[in-house]
Amino acid sequence: MTAQTALYISVWILPILLAITLHEAAHGYAALRLGDETAKRAGRISVNPLRHIDLFGTILLPVLLLWVSRGTFAFGFAKPVPVNFARLRNPRRDMVWVAAAGPASNIVMAIIASALFAITGPDGGFVMEWIRANLVVAMAINVLLAVFNMIPIPPLDGGRVAVGLLPDSLALPLSRLERVGIFIVLGAIFLLPAVGIDLFGSVILPVTEVLLTLISAPSLAELPDLVRL
Repeated sequence: MTAQTALYISVWILPILLAITLHEAAHGYAALRLGDETAKRAGRISVNPLRHIDLFGTILLPVLLLWVSRGTFAFGFAKPVPVNFARLRNPRRDMVWVAAAGPASNIVMAIIASALFAITGPDGGFVMEWIRANLVVAMAINVLLAVFNMIPIPPLDGGRVAVGLLPDSLALPLSRLERVGIFIVLGAIFLLPAVGIDLFGSVILPVTEVLLTLISAPSLAELPDLVRL
């Protein structure tokens, strides 16, 4: 690995760790507030990444995908936060709030990163440039993960939100996709372009760009230049 490659990866590691681990902690905190202490007892309501990271899913997979896609696509996962939905005060309704807490935390982190970027200047030397590059990545990765996770297919958060909101006639068949849903989503993203259907490029990226514009963040197209140190 060259020094330039190591430097490039260093700009992505911290934002990815924070985005994914705080996303999971948000699920646990929401569950606690709504009556389920399972995540708290497991020590998962924590900002310590070591309590959440999965070596492959949290670090290796996102970095590999970002490197291969030149900073335009990331997918990763942490160890799932244990939630006993039966212990929630209103399981059907509260499941929606617990699921939505993860993507909401990503949007909040993106807004904070945007605010910090706006008050920092480009003339602070190498260290400041490295920090600003991290903030740019934080904006993009958090919005991208929020949008991706809101795809309405379980086990993604959007799928669980949909199960909680839809009538039983639709929610029950959708909930049965919990075990295979992630393979359906990844298959749609990576295989459908071969037949002319680009879910990622025609849906996920445009929504991500709109949200980045709303929080005054750089577009995904600008990322390679903005994180080059």
